[in-house]
Parts: sequence; C-alpha cells; structure tokens
Amino acid sequence: MNSTSDHKTLDTVLTTIHSRQHTSPKRLGEPGPSHKQIEQILSAAGAAPDHGLLAPWRLIVIPPERRHLLAETFAAALVVRDGEASEEQKQDARAKAFRGPFLVLVVVRLDPELGPIHPHELIVSAGCAIQNMLLTTQAMGFGAGLSTGRALYSQPMKDLFGLSAHEQPLCFMTLGTVLVHKSPRPRPDMTRYTTNL
Repeated sequence: MNSTSDHKTLDTVLTTIHSRQHTSPKRLGEPGPSHKQIEQILSAAGAAPDHGLLAPWRLIVIPPERRHLLAETFAAALVVRDGEASEEQKQDARAKAFRGPFLVLVVVRLDPELGPIHPHELIVSAGCAIQNMLLTTQAMGFGAGLSTGRALYSQPMKDLFGLSAHEQPLCFMTLGTVLVHKSPRPRPDMTRYTTNL
C-alpha cells in the first residue's frame, strides 16, 4: 500500500465491515433501495468465491405484490407445526411476510451434478455471496437483516419457491431504511478465534 488513496480505500472498507450490524426486519422501513441499487446489491453476490464457477446458490426476490403468497405460506407452516394454532398466531405468522421494503430468499444448491466439490464449499460460497450483499447494502446507507426460523425449512415454503430436492433455503434477507437504531454489539477480539499451528 503506497498511496493516500489506497489508505482511504482501506479505511472505507474496514469502516463498512465493522459498522455493519443485523437489523431486525421489524425495524426496516421505507425508503428501500432503488431499482439500480438493488441491481448493484444482487450483482455483488456474483463476486463471491466460487470454486468451479458453479454459482451454487440462487436469489429469489419476493416483490410487494407477491408478499401475500408468502404470508399464507408462513401461516400454513405454522399449522403444520401446530394444528391448534389460534387465528391470532396465524396473523402474527402472516405479518412476517410484510416487513421491510425489499425481501429476497437465499437458496443453496447441493446438487451432486455440480461435481466433486464438497457441499461445505458450496455453502461457504453462498455465505460469501450473502456477506457481499450485506456490505454493499451497508455502504449504501441502508440496513439489512437475515432471518430464518422453522417455517423456512417447512414443506409449504419449499413448495412456494419451487425448491428441488437438492436445494436448501439458507435465509431471508430484508433490506430497508433503519427506523430504530440500536447500540453496536461488541465484536470478539481476534485472539478469541485465532491460534498458531
């Protein structure tokens, strides 16, 4: 690193990385990213490490006009788990589908036809794609939250998104403007997770 410009670039990258934090979808509102910004965020996923250039993941955007389908799927997944769920509980489940202005499902493909690459590598690639999108979102000034839960892995959810037998949903990613900020959480010191051979 031999220039002031290089140092500024590094400072910007590190600031983006260390200032990123999870924001609950309940705390994300309008305005969301513009169409161009969404394209930039989704394109950032394509820069993830990808052994074999397989792109072993896909992103499924749930536009506002289709959120009602997801809402009913959340309710159906709840009924599968608890046949005696109350109408209030079903409504709470449906409400999850309408949080945040932009919503995308991240799916990893663990298909044997992708070749001899270990499934762990495919999942790591998907995780890096997620992180690229999170950091791009952060750099744009928006917040982002990842969410999972039992409904994500249910048969109704797999049916809604047309997932194959070799596809696994990893998480929903919700993007938007942070409505309620929270204090930064403490980060682990590198000595907690770094050792020498």
